[in-house]
Amino acid sequence: MTGHQDIAAQAGTDEDEVLRVPADLRPEIPHPARMYDYYLGGKDNFPADREAAEKVLALSPLVRISALANRAFLGRAVRYLAEQGVTEFLDIGTGIPTAGNTHQIAQQVHPHARVAYLDNDPIVLVHGRALLAAASHGSATVVQADLRDPDAVLATPEVRRLLEPGRPVGLLLFAVLHFVDDKDDPHAIVRRLVDALPPGSHLALSHATGDFTSATAAAKGPAIYRAASAQLTMRTRQEVLGFFDGLELVEPGLVTAPLWRPDRAPEPTDGEVAIWAGVGRKA
Repeated sequence: MTGHQDIAAQAGTDEDEVLRVPADLRPEIPHPARMYDYYLGGKDNFPADREAAEKVLALSPLVRISALANRAFLGRAVRYLAEQGVTEFLDIGTGIPTAGNTHQIAQQVHPHARVAYLDNDPIVLVHGRALLAAASHGSATVVQADLRDPDAVLATPEVRRLLEPGRPVGLLLFAVLHFVDDKDDPHAIVRRLVDALPPGSHLALSHATGDFTSATAAAKGPAIYRAASAQLTMRTRQEVLGFFDGLELVEPGLVTAPLWRPDRAPEPTDGEVAIWAGVGRKA
């Protein structure tokens, strides 16, 4: 039984309509969220997703390493923010839930931490809502919204409630901005979101890069994602650094994901993991 069928079984009654699996899953078309799930060793993926993911891995084995490093960075960054007193989290482009979700980590530090997950993908939404319905999750919610429309994101009732009290917010953009094309001006999107946050808020983000991959992989990888209905734009360290303009970068600054406050001794290859990661504070 696939993960999608598992969720359908959980959602078997009419009152659980919100958890029903969308009819347009299109399992024959690879999907970036399910491909990412495959990189992480998850089970919520189909043969088309695995085939496309293996093509990407053939071009650059760093992709799986980077996906795992990104997930570990999420855990360390969320815990760091919670330890700084952040109790409100806005997690945009959350992806298919897996172990160590934002609310689970934050609520280990602050049991009453509030988390709003936002994604524009109905496949992600059904997984997220099933997770929250099946577990003791404190204050956490899943909302459909598109990062490319930051004003609509900020206008959702769930986000407005997070921002209402004026307490610092953790804005989380993990492995999502590389799916925003340059024509949509991702730097302006991030500025709009950060401008709406109270002082003392933090931005934590990670972003895929071609800085450590071959020219062939940098050219062919995005083409595979376009076949999965996703525009992939890998950016340089300098381009990713621009997302933190106006913010105070938390030590150690913008580094590859395994090198951001590691909880183990770094390995020689950690400096070439193909994803930049950093946390910035709004003064």
